[in-house]
Amino acid sequence: MDSAKFIDSVRLVEVDAESAGQRIDNFLLRFLKGVPRSHLYRVLRRGEVRVNKGRVKASHRLNAGDLVRIPPLRTSTPEPSDRAPRSQMERLERGMLYEDERLLVIDKPSGMAVHGGSGLSYGLIESLRHARPGRELELVHRLDRETSGCLVISKRRSALRELHRLIREGGMTKRYQALILGELPRQKLVVDAPLKKNVLQGGERVVRVDPEQGKPARTIFRRLQRLRAGERILTLVEAELITGRTHQIRVHAAHLGTPLAGDPKYGDEEINRALKPLGLTRLFLHASSLRFRIEGMERALSVDAPLPDELAQFLAELEATE
Repeated sequence: MDSAKFIDSVRLVEVDAESAGQRIDNFLLRFLKGVPRSHLYRVLRRGEVRVNKGRVKASHRLNAGDLVRIPPLRTSTPEPSDRAPRSQMERLERGMLYEDERLLVIDKPSGMAVHGGSGLSYGLIESLRHARPGRELELVHRLDRETSGCLVISKRRSALRELHRLIREGGMTKRYQALILGELPRQKLVVDAPLKKNVLQGGERVVRVDPEQGKPARTIFRRLQRLRAGERILTLVEAELITGRTHQIRVHAAHLGTPLAGDPKYGDEEINRALKPLGLTRLFLHASSLRFRIEGMERALSVDAPLPDELAQFLAELEATE
């Protein structure tokens, strides 16, 4: 059971240059560790948090020199046992692909959420913050829990802003390896299909192709290898994200009639079940490479994450049965 403590006095915090441009809700999380997001948004709506003596919305972006009033709040303090498992911490350290003074790139394992929530105390970002206290670590982008591979973390607010700008302007190349159920009709296929996020009655988030209300989404699929699992044809593809919508590759692949192998949400349950004895027990989607260049880099940074052992072994099993 969580214990609790009170922040029993008002705090006034001046926004520094590194925090300029940050949303107020994310800024507050740095100072109010243990406060549930729902409570944070509630005090924002009530106007208890003030910026330069004025009320602001959660989406308000701060400027250097702004004075933020943080009210007294009740925060939960986790019990000592509620910490990132040592095995998880070690796994993340082994997965470091690149690091400099401004950012790091990590090979995220499948099955690990990028952030806590939904009953999880420690996701990837919380684990890294626990391992490196005092560092201003932030997720630059996200990967689904079951997706593995390259994930960028910023270590400075200025780097986060620049990387977000790169992503908005198409300056970051993100490529994935995926296994689709069926054949890609051409060697290269571009999918332009707008996507809309929906929340089902039970709270489950589902993304659908929606030409009228969806946001623009574009994926380039390239055929890498044609395989067989019994009578079924499977195709290993490279998927390049031109936009970065939630579940984009998974939904676009399903839109083609060739969902991803092992996908429990948008895939084929019967085929997924048949592939398990061959060794596929997860979503076959891996963020295999990133390429980008930010100010100060002499040349573009190119980072590759090898296909995880379980996926490589599954492909070898398919090749052996052909």
